[in-house]
Amino acid sequence: MNGTQAKKNDYKNSSKNKMTSKPLISVIVAVYNGAKTLQRCIDSVSSQTYLNYELIIIDGGSTDGTIDVIKSNQDKITYWKSEPDNGIYHAWNKALGHSKGEWIIFLGSDDYLWKSNVFEEIMPHIIKAESQDILMVYGQVARVTEDNKISCVDGYSWEKTWRSIIIDGIGTFTHQGMFHHRSIFELYGMFDESFKIAGDYELLIRAFKEGGNAIFVDGLIVTGMQIGGITSNCIKMVKENAKARKDNQLRVITIPWLISYVWAICSPFLNYIIGDSNVRYLVNSGKRLVMNLSYKKKVIFEPKNDQ
Repeated sequence: MNGTQAKKNDYKNSSKNKMTSKPLISVIVAVYNGAKTLQRCIDSVSSQTYLNYELIIIDGGSTDGTIDVIKSNQDKITYWKSEPDNGIYHAWNKALGHSKGEWIIFLGSDDYLWKSNVFEEIMPHIIKAESQDILMVYGQVARVTEDNKISCVDGYSWEKTWRSIIIDGIGTFTHQGMFHHRSIFELYGMFDESFKIAGDYELLIRAFKEGGNAIFVDGLIVTGMQIGGITSNCIKMVKENAKARKDNQLRVITIPWLISYVWAICSPFLNYIIGDSNVRYLVNSGKRLVMNLSYKKKVIFEPKNDQ
């Protein structure tokens, strides 16, 4: 029995003793110069009708008034720290060291919980996950423009999401809608800070490349995610996805990955012509198409055994 499997068995045995009807949720927010949107994020957490949560904010040394926003909300914040860091995954790792929740959700300063009863609505599914030793529960994420118009909604069944992550090599998930059980980090380690964009993707590969289940709550929008500036990182995202797969001994070059790479090259030109929100809509439509084709036509996209 390897070390990870032994830890899994220990978790299963101990989790039965730790189950509670009101598990603590840790909300971790990473921010850098996010003064314009941080208050909305904080308010969306503090307005939750489910009260057993903690809010942890890690600031990367902001200079735009973010610290003033944090200080004016100290009564709503369990822990906060401001100091230079090495990116979002460094910030999240620092926050994990101060968190106490059984379930953890990660937000950016321009994200916000969609409505005041999000935690209440997700909780029955979290309780179900605990009873079945499932380590992740997730809903949908609405990508919104700066004037709060919905551009698109992300979130798909676990069967399709798992396949897109592990087999296809494309990211069809949004971490803002995911509640991670603390044991994911105890079993598989923290975020790899060498990544700047795809560290959450790499963690999911580590946790689920050998299988495992997650609960998808269809129709529940967990978070609003403000779009903007995404397409400029498309090529970097695709390249980091490839690195994450290589680091975890997964096939790098797949047809869906190649499609995403070509799209990443073209997206800046499309963004110039039709605008960011329209490009984002096309990106998500393309991902859904490739994901559904891959799921329904596995023989097309899944390589045959080379042995």
